Amino acid sequence: MRYAFGSVFLSASLIAAAGGGVPTTSKPEEVGMSAERLQRIHDTVAKHIDAKDVSGAVTLVARRGKIAYFEAQGLADIDSRKPMAKDTVFRLASMSKPITSVAVMMMLEEGKVRLTDRVSQFIPEFRNMKVAVAKGTTDRPVQMPAFGRGGPPPAPPAFDLVPAAREITVHDLLTHTSGLMSGGVSGAEQAKLAPRGPNDTLANYIPKLAQTPLDFQPGTLWRYSGLYGFDVLARIVEIASGQPYDQFLKQRLFDPLGMKDTGFAPTPERMARVATVYQRTPNGLQPAPNANQLISGTYFSASGGLMSTAEDYLQFAQMLVNGGQLNGKRYLGPKTVELMTANHTGDMVNGQFGRPAHGMGFALGVQVVLDSVAADLRVSPGTYGWAGAYGTNQNMDPREKMVSIIMMQGASGPLQRDFENAIAQAMVE
Repeated sequence: MRYAFGSVFLSASLIAAAGGGVPTTSKPEEVGMSAERLQRIHDTVAKHIDAKDVSGAVTLVARRGKIAYFEAQGLADIDSRKPMAKDTVFRLASMSKPITSVAVMMMLEEGKVRLTDRVSQFIPEFRNMKVAVAKGTTDRPVQMPAFGRGGPPPAPPAFDLVPAAREITVHDLLTHTSGLMSGGVSGAEQAKLAPRGPNDTLANYIPKLAQTPLDFQPGTLWRYSGLYGFDVLARIVEIASGQPYDQFLKQRLFDPLGMKDTGFAPTPERMARVATVYQRTPNGLQPAPNANQLISGTYFSASGGLMSTAEDYLQFAQMLVNGGQLNGKRYLGPKTVELMTANHTGDMVNGQFGRPAHGMGFALGVQVVLDSVAADLRVSPGTYGWAGAYGTNQNMDPREKMVSIIMMQGASGPLQRDFENAIAQAMVE
């Protein structure tokens, strides 16, 4: 069964006229892409829908500042048979993090934050933190027991605490080298020492995180801080800017970029357009539990709480590909974008958190492809971006002046790779 809704090459809202955003083009050949070959994106997505890997997806490709391909396929909700639409709203999960990185870069440009700043300069509680090490050692990270799905994680092994060799910095948080909530014993300790309540805010909660031990000495490893490292950065932005984080993003990024459907707490109208999150089970696709756990009107999770549409996110991504400007307004300087998207971690990210064993680096809040052949990825060297746990993903390719976005609400790595391949074969100049 094949699903296709709407014309592939027509804008959903004539955004160029309405909001001054990235315009569409009726002829992909104008931007060096084959209209005929771009149709293979449709076939690729349809194959995965037919296989019940996902319920549906929105795919978008922009090159040289124009949208060459934009399509919604499948269902946003299976039970109601609600079709996927171009303006379907998705939970971004960790695709929120690049937006946080830009917020920090804005503060850097204004001289209010430095990458070398200690976190304790903004949040004093983070001074004199401890590091968890294997019992009886002084420097070996704790080896966490493996666990599968379907039950609570096992209790961590016994550990000792030693002083951190140095304080964690803004750079550590941006590059996931801080050791804060990075998959070790800190998660279990956070649940005991610093549980987060439904009415918490960044201001009253983030200082509590300093009670948890670091999982390794700062700067010595790359380990993903999925839920809280970027929340600390959001609190730093609040302090440096003097604004609540949600208002900072709205005033400095979302409103000027025309990202009308992007934010933390969706309105009822926007919530009605939110796609259902699914997980694959032996009985087919089933709604995922706790899909809205990061959605809050009081705690603005910079790590994963934003919601958006494909067309909204394109405005943000195109701004970065353009070197920090869009439609005559500058958000970052080109040198700042270069700094943000350069490799900052050597080869530490290779083989970590599902990354390829070779060819990858990590920049400030985004991964970067250093060698596409070694990484076995169909993207250009220098391509950067970050994905979300629920299936959202974007690639920003400065070499080809291209942005590609796929939005789904069920993780499917194979579909992401097939999407990248379909884009690459459609580039004819």
